Amino acid sequence: MADYTVIADVGHTLVKLLREHLTPVLLSQPESIGLASPTDKGDFQLTLFLYSIQENADNRRTEMIGRGTNTLQFPPMALNLYYLITCHSASEISTRSLDEQRIMGKVMQVFHDHAVLRGADLQGSLAGSDEEIRIMPHPISMETAVSLFSDTPYKLSLGYMAGPVYLDSTRTKQTKRVADAHFQLEEREGR
Repeated sequence: MADYTVIADVGHTLVKLLREHLTPVLLSQPESIGLASPTDKGDFQLTLFLYSIQENADNRRTEMIGRGTNTLQFPPMALNLYYLITCHSASEISTRSLDEQRIMGKVMQVFHDHAVLRGADLQGSLAGSDEEIRIMPHPISMETAVSLFSDTPYKLSLGYMAGPVYLDSTRTKQTKRVADAHFQLEEREGR
């Protein structure tokens, strides 16, 4: 069961995955990878920015979930999470572009090799669940990408989608179990 923290837990899962595979070879410190806007990156050298959350109609669930003997929980909301991944290399200007391209190549390789996250890969409320989160490239238009940088110059970035992510409902409905059933059989004439 995933609670309201599921959106943050997916972000934490993605950051952990990238930290495990990019450090120390391409980035010296795991803490240099984090969740932040590309324009408000702080000390991060690689940022993941959740720029859009959309309902996933293809994976919408409609069945109620049994919670105990007398309670049904309304179905969760299926979501897709859209991330902009941006590299902010601290290298000298003469090698910065090459370093950023190497880092982005590795990010793409890691997400390709771990296209479905499950089990021990998942963090927070998702840990130990049966959930599966898919990571897929999601190209964004140059107009959208540039708009996410506001008044700063655009930097090399990648668009990815993670989902479906299920956000549980807090609504429940009380039910009564069938305690007694009476059946009466009647014989029909002509048979």
